[in-house]
Amino acid sequence: MKWLYKRLMQFVITVFVVMTLSFGLVRFMPGGPMDYIRAQALANAGTGTTRTLVLETSREALGFTPDAPLHVQYFNYITDILMGDLGISIANDEPVSAIIAEALPWTLFLMVLSMTIMFVGAIVIGAFMAYRESGRLDTGLTSIFAVLNSTPYYIVALLLLSYMAFELNWFPKRGRVAPFIEPGFTVEFIYSALYHATLPVISIVITGIGGIALQMRGNAIQILGEDYLHVGRLRGIPERRLTYRYVARNAILPMYTQFMIKLGTMFGGAVVLEQIFTYQGIGKYMFEAISMRDYPLMMGCFLVITLAVVTGVFIADMTYGLIDPRISTGGESNESF
Repeated sequence: MKWLYKRLMQFVITVFVVMTLSFGLVRFMPGGPMDYIRAQALANAGTGTTRTLVLETSREALGFTPDAPLHVQYFNYITDILMGDLGISIANDEPVSAIIAEALPWTLFLMVLSMTIMFVGAIVIGAFMAYRESGRLDTGLTSIFAVLNSTPYYIVALLLLSYMAFELNWFPKRGRVAPFIEPGFTVEFIYSALYHATLPVISIVITGIGGIALQMRGNAIQILGEDYLHVGRLRGIPERRLTYRYVARNAILPMYTQFMIKLGTMFGGAVVLEQIFTYQGIGKYMFEAISMRDYPLMMGCFLVITLAVVTGVFIADMTYGLIDPRISTGGESNESF
């Protein structure tokens, strides 16, 4: 119980620090949003009452209250966030929470699909490489994966978009679904969503599967040399049982935490990927917010992306002990034949 309380407090403190940094970033960085908004208002809003109204409206969108002390502004900011109020997007003139709520499921769909395919494929390939250690296939795949793992995903994304979308016209060039399909859990809608997500998913999988497969290979090779496997073979336990129950299980367990953390960090990578494919997820809105200095939307996207990473780590901490009983016994192995 003490361990759970400690992890929960770490989660709360991290979230609190993220919100505080978001608050300070907008108010204290040189050339902040109010300077930009003030210049735009003075240039475009005319004179007198109209200009003042634009300035005050812009301040309200960012949560600035000129007459309130800084600690009061901070308290109001934290309170609004806890109530789900992230302000009003300056560029879209919509609540930031509504924009994120509409975009987040699409980014989540893209990332979960990519990470699932990547990890499942990497685990299978890595285990196969371990059993064929030092063979031609193992050596060849190791070299290929080393190159792919060092290749930025956006380079692959641009190549795929240029050749498979523009040159061959096999895949759509932009969007999340075809514009003529009504949203809903229909076969046409699901197919269109998967079709439009194909190239972004391939970009992530190709550049990420190599590193995970090599890690799985290393884990499996290490476990294959353990004494308890030799004892199991001497006792006549079938090789298939040893492979699936002991080698695969113990090799995959260390990768579970990495899966949860990587799932969270991939939200940050979505900023560039979604912009390349014009995929209207949270990453694309984040990119547009930076380009247009839409600070309320930028702060909201930054907060959500950071919370995704923190939540991934927290879930991994909370559930790792359930899938690996050794954690609850101080790391003592409970394996027995």
